[in-house]
Amino acid sequence: METKRLVVSGIVQGVGYRHFVLGIARRLGVAGYVRNLPDGTVEVVVQLEEEESLNALVGALKKGPPASRVSGVEIHALTGLGEELSGFAVRL
Repeated sequence: METKRLVVSGIVQGVGYRHFVLGIARRLGVAGYVRNLPDGTVEVVVQLEEEESLNALVGALKKGPPASRVSGVEIHALTGLGEELSGFAVRL
């Protein structure tokens, strides 16, 4: 199982972006969380087994909900998390 950290930039806070991600992640069956970061970006941490799920998630993140304007999605491998995530949640 791989853990990925995705950082989404653009107009992604205050537009329902985290709840949009919650719905997509649950439909894809990936575990993890989404949260706003102080610099105005949104962080998505996911654990997944299939590359197809990552590709589908990244495609959805790039589109976002109607009020958002995504300018970029960075993908980073995350090591040393030390826990297996279950379910998907919005974190504050």
